[in-house]
Amino acid sequence: MPDRTKKKTKLDIDQMLQNEFNYITQTAFQANEDRSRYTSFFLVSTGSLVAAIAGTQMEIDTKAVSLAFSILFLVLTLMGALTLSQLARLRHAWLESVKAMNKIKEFYIKNHPEIKDAFLWRAANAPASNKPGSISNLTATEVILLSSLTAGAGLYFLLSFFSNEPSWLIWVVVSGGTFFSGITLWFHYVRKLNSKE
Repeated sequence: MPDRTKKKTKLDIDQMLQNEFNYITQTAFQANEDRSRYTSFFLVSTGSLVAAIAGTQMEIDTKAVSLAFSILFLVLTLMGALTLSQLARLRHAWLESVKAMNKIKEFYIKNHPEIKDAFLWRAANAPASNKPGSISNLTATEVILLSSLTAGAGLYFLLSFFSNEPSWLIWVVVSGGTFFSGITLWFHYVRKLNSKE
């Protein structure tokens, strides 16, 4: 009777870790690509709609048009908030990839201490989620500025719907609303960045 004992296959740890590292590299790259794609989509969508509005020959002082524009700009502001949520989630995905890469590095350093100087980024000095001046942070700031302007425009058209003639009070309320929406959107982005979801 032939020996049916199972032959153990040798696991190539280096190859497995290299494959894992390559996979993580691809996920980090994809997170950056997606961040760029979502931001571009938001900017092009907003720019196209604003250009279409600016190019219309409609009478702005009609009540129906004011209400329609206020709703449109509200939708654009909500799209900005959703874009910020996506940017925060993609920043999380990128940071998770960095943490996974650093874990593999630490494994190699533990087993081969002589290579520790070859790595600039390690677990102890990984970038912060809300690093000032990072592309992620600057992109979010761009979306926040544009979204707060659309919120202000929506508020202007809404107030124009309820008021017969625009006055200095409307501009004060619109300016305050624009500033408040910008601050609110920034805190929304930071909260999403700091969430553990």
